[in-house]
Amino acid sequence: MIRKFLPLRRWLAPLCVLAFSALGSSLHAAEKAPNILYIVADDLGWKDVGFHGSADIKTPNLDKLAAEGARLERFYVQPMCTPTRAALMTGRYPCRYGLQTIVIPSKGTYGLATDEVTLPEVLKGAGYRTAMIGKWHLGHADRKYWPRQRGFDYHYGAVLGEIDYFTHSAHDVLDWQRDNQPVKEEGYVTQLLGADAVKLIDGHDTTKPLFLYLAFTAPHAPYQAPPEYLERYKGIADETKRAYAGQITCMDDEIGKVLAALDKKGMRKDTLIVFHGDNGGTRDAAMTGESKVKTVPCDNGPLKAGKGTLYEGGTRVPAFANWPGHVTAGETTETIHVVDMLPTLAKLAQASTAKCKPLDGIDVWPAISAGKPSGREEMLYNVEPFRGAIRQGPWKLVWKNMLPSSVELFDLSKDPNETTNLATEQPEKVKALQARLEKLASESAKPLFMETAMQAVFSGIFGPAPIPTEDNAATAEP
Repeated sequence: MIRKFLPLRRWLAPLCVLAFSALGSSLHAAEKAPNILYIVADDLGWKDVGFHGSADIKTPNLDKLAAEGARLERFYVQPMCTPTRAALMTGRYPCRYGLQTIVIPSKGTYGLATDEVTLPEVLKGAGYRTAMIGKWHLGHADRKYWPRQRGFDYHYGAVLGEIDYFTHSAHDVLDWQRDNQPVKEEGYVTQLLGADAVKLIDGHDTTKPLFLYLAFTAPHAPYQAPPEYLERYKGIADETKRAYAGQITCMDDEIGKVLAALDKKGMRKDTLIVFHGDNGGTRDAAMTGESKVKTVPCDNGPLKAGKGTLYEGGTRVPAFANWPGHVTAGETTETIHVVDMLPTLAKLAQASTAKCKPLDGIDVWPAISAGKPSGREEMLYNVEPFRGAIRQGPWKLVWKNMLPSSVELFDLSKDPNETTNLATEQPEKVKALQARLEKLASESAKPLFMETAMQAVFSGIFGPAPIPTEDNAATAEP
């Protein structure tokens, strides 16, 4: 009798496997897509947060999120603001579309290429409500480059890179908008952004997942803080450092209010929070922006150099991810680049990236959620006509070909702070990495900044910004 049933058992086993597999796929597809709160700080020093050992600056809300989430200790961005934000929005290195050099200046008329598919557009395809609160800096002179035209259902904040925290203006031109319309209101920028984020969460329809990109201008120059925050840090003698510390703590307080709003709305357990800086802290006064500063206040700890450079201090930033029950608490030392966030978030949201151009980013959720290998063996720091840097495994090459030229090779596994140049001892490794940079350079678009630089120099690159008006703006509307 047993022999008669053997053929049936042979059929039942694979059928059961198929059934359970289908059930598993169905359950995975049925899982609720997470809300995503994506927070970016501006020009934040590596060591200027409590979870990296700051002795003076208090960041209790960030510290708690980092302690209860994954501290991403090898999270990389581009060396300056515009390139990092472009990489986040596209999942592609900025050299692919000409935004690899410097930032879009006040007189710049270009922006993120309109044929690039953006992260909010990808998430909208999966049913997300998309909102941006804060600093854009991916094109301001033509409304076609603005957030509402690039996939966001809602935008409140600035489109330029640097504004006064109290007047909300650049060069005496107001840069403060809500849904493409200028807004004149009083208040300190960081607190206004936090309050608007709270209001948006309070009014959110929780039947739809939310993607909220909260891009603070803090603690970018000009170094300004409300009186109550200056009072908190009255023990810091240097006025610039005192204001910088106040800016960071104010930002932390506003993040705390946003977290409270998520809790009150019942959204916190279903929300992934990602936080990181947009580039390393400023160590050179020339890199602070258009403001004149007496002191450079940022502290990148042991990391070499800072904003604007291809060294670790310019590209490795404070970062963490927090999602209760989904992200294991602890330190993650896997290499992750900001271009990885688009494919990672798209996968979580079950959103298609089919319309995107070829991505440089990869899905690194296993590294973020559980500290597993990220799969990233190569990382491009940047490539420009006059310099480039690339990493393969532990080896990092920094190649500057403006006179006087230089070649530096570091073994980051043994020398994370780039103290010892091994280029002379490892000529074959240098040759191989230079060849790779040459190939990437040959595939790159010309830097838009350099294409317009001469015209900008003659017209005054830091003159009044051409903020669109009803008379000169593009006609595209949401």
